Amino acid sequence: MNGRRSIRAAHVLAYADGGHVLLTDAEVVVEGARIVAVGPAGAAAADEVIELGAVLLTPGLVDLDALTDIDHTILDSWQSRELGLGLQWSRDYAEQRRRAVFDAGERAFIREYGFVQLLLHGVTTAMPIASEVHSDWAETFEDAVAMAEAARRLGLRVYLGPSYRSGVNVVDSDGTRSIYWNEPLGRSGFEDAERFLEWAAAQESDLVHGALLPCRIETLSEELMRRTAALAERTGVLVRLHALQGLLERELVLAEYGAPPLAVLERTGLLGPKLLVPHGIYVDSNPLVDADTDTDIATLAAAGVTVIHCPLTMARHGAALDSFARYRAAGVRMALGTDSFPPDLVRGIDIGVTVAKVLAHRTDAATYADYFAAATLGGAEALGRRDLGRIAVGAIADLVAFRLDDPLDGVLDDPVRTLCMNSTARAADFSMIAGRIVLRDGVIAGIDLPAMTRRAQQLFDRMRAAYSERDYLRRPVGELFPPSFPSG
Repeated sequence: MNGRRSIRAAHVLAYADGGHVLLTDAEVVVEGARIVAVGPAGAAAADEVIELGAVLLTPGLVDLDALTDIDHTILDSWQSRELGLGLQWSRDYAEQRRRAVFDAGERAFIREYGFVQLLLHGVTTAMPIASEVHSDWAETFEDAVAMAEAARRLGLRVYLGPSYRSGVNVVDSDGTRSIYWNEPLGRSGFEDAERFLEWAAAQESDLVHGALLPCRIETLSEELMRRTAALAERTGVLVRLHALQGLLERELVLAEYGAPPLAVLERTGLLGPKLLVPHGIYVDSNPLVDADTDTDIATLAAAGVTVIHCPLTMARHGAALDSFARYRAAGVRMALGTDSFPPDLVRGIDIGVTVAKVLAHRTDAATYADYFAAATLGGAEALGRRDLGRIAVGAIADLVAFRLDDPLDGVLDDPVRTLCMNSTARAADFSMIAGRIVLRDGVIAGIDLPAMTRRAQQLFDRMRAAYSERDYLRRPVGELFPPSFPSG
């Protein structure tokens, strides 16, 4: 469709004067990949009119820790410490028996299944993440190319690269935690990441962008961190590195490098505006962190780091950001991620706001507006994209419509609060990315979702069974994953 299309909705979350504004009975006019008009319905000329009705039309959601796996929190977020140790690699498995649970084709299918789920939940721009637990080390150049090609087919915009690491968290025979190091594998993974950046740049597509996605800070040698920082400086790409996300991470980093994680990021050259840090919870002001200072949040803000807040997955693991309002007030750029299934940023927003209220003992400790802005404008700012995350003339036409007329959601008050409190991102009914309609009436054309889900279940069952061979005690699956209730 080369003409102008008018997308009309009962409620439109437009952009003006530096932030979102809510319009009623409005339209967004799209020509090609860009928005050319925003205003009252029928005010601008159009060749085609798409009437969406009782929906909230928003900018496409930006998920910067976007799960593209067949889940992990359903397996690893409820165990006792003893059972939880069994979900890590044992040292002897890492040293002698590690293997890939899935072949390349199966890995590609899993990532594509994850991308489909992101689209179904209103995400239009994603920075993928998948578990390395089921690989023989980390991701490969070929894995990243397969992901990029799947995203391009589906119409999803991605910032990606193969994950890499020079170490892996393991459990020793006595049940203690440590890191198994294999620097040659780390260097090989880094070379794959560098190669992918060149490949992605050659695609000249706004749907595929290269990024550096090393694993967790405690699994990177200082050499690998320095090489990552130098490559990012040379190419201008973003670096996403999981850090400040756990007390064990802090303990392992202190033991290995003699300094806390934030200091290691700074001395290796990673700390800066190109760095995106998923979670960012265990800073020196956190009451669970043993520190005599309270400077980490200010350091993150001064360096221009983006913290990718993942409220749902962290709450499932018994952790919380303390607090979203404090980080924002200090000037830290805040974006959102899912890092869990379902990849539902609307549900994540509700959990984030609710947990913030509990921590502060105040109902005004966080607002749905602030969190929704982080899921749109915050993510776009982190990517350096002023043409994303907003509905404004000249912006890329990334639009998502969430239905507001489901009787199960009850009555309608403020559209944003009603969506976040009474519904989920499964209300996504229409989605457009760069002017291309990728979701219509809740359906992605050409995708047989039931068939994909059946295959995903088969792979999940195999993935779940493989935990036993990695467990340092080699316990059976039934013991590692007991049912919620005993069988009758």
